[in-house]
Amino acid sequence: MKVAGQAMRSIWLEPDGAGVGIIDQTRLPFELRMLRLITVDEAAHAIRAMLVRGAPLIGATAAYGMALAMRADPGDAAIARAAETLLATRPTAVNLRWAVEDLRTLLKQLPAERRAEAAYRRAGEIAEADVATNRAIAAHGVPLIRQALARKAGKAVHILTHCNAGWLATVDWGTALAPIYLAHDEGVPVHVWVDETRPRNQGASLTAWELGQHGVPHTVIADNAGGHLMQRGQVDLCIVGTDRTTATGDVANKIGTYLKALAARDNGVPFYVALPSPTIDWTLADGRTIPIEERSADELAEIAGRLASGEVARVRVIPDGSPAANYVFDVTPAKYVTALITERGVCPASRDGLLSLFPERKATRPG
Repeated sequence: MKVAGQAMRSIWLEPDGAGVGIIDQTRLPFELRMLRLITVDEAAHAIRAMLVRGAPLIGATAAYGMALAMRADPGDAAIARAAETLLATRPTAVNLRWAVEDLRTLLKQLPAERRAEAAYRRAGEIAEADVATNRAIAAHGVPLIRQALARKAGKAVHILTHCNAGWLATVDWGTALAPIYLAHDEGVPVHVWVDETRPRNQGASLTAWELGQHGVPHTVIADNAGGHLMQRGQVDLCIVGTDRTTATGDVANKIGTYLKALAARDNGVPFYVALPSPTIDWTLADGRTIPIEERSADELAEIAGRLASGEVARVRVIPDGSPAANYVFDVTPAKYVTALITERGVCPASRDGLLSLFPERKATRPG
């Protein structure tokens, strides 16, 4: 996708073939700052502190983290330490474990002298596969937007999204935003309602920033405005992402997604979830068993913004002494999801629906 007219990705291997470049997303939307990762501990910190975030990007960063570890020490003990360090960073996104286990399995089969090169190569393949996957999601999602356009006789299609599931959450294109970007690039008139997405404001700060950079019309709204807009007929469809999807179609996404799905069902608004297949946890049948991350209460108690002076500062928004519970994700049951948009096509949010696109998983029995 584009930033100031130039194509950009969220993670890249630097020209020296050793360091890994990322965007410090905690600085957006007020500053575009790039960082260089050179150790597995720095990669782990980037994931834990949310310098990078979004399930696919977390997976790619973890893969490069394993490569950085092998560059420093290709021994067996180093593989175990790196995997343990990375797996401890974020519990909900399944891509993290998938990428780490993929690298760990590969590296254990190789002699030490071949591990670093193989790890960098595999991390690069994971990143490129993510780009291809998201581009395919875009292609399968655009017809849904065009169907809405046909119902509106050429008027702009209004799409509501939640949190950030654009290219900043992946390597490029994004998941939920990928069909929107492609539709926009193909000349389809679209407008995006961008939930602010408290407590970290990833919609207001990240989704709005990247849509604006790419030239996609959008409007930032309060988290609780979505239902009101649906009641007034101002939302044609919803598209959100997911950090983990069960084998039966339940989806875990940023807190507040479930409420949007309920409002969409009540108002007859299609509710789609866009997901790359590594986000599917084929071992789970019930979304209630997905571990829900509870992060620091400071994220809820404080908010970052730019002052009139231009200084970026954090301010407290709740009374001193008031406790705060910061649940990061919620689970939307499959019955409220109109369809899942994957790199292989669109399917019902059900085990049969997913298996129709991924028949090789029929032998997998969720617990």
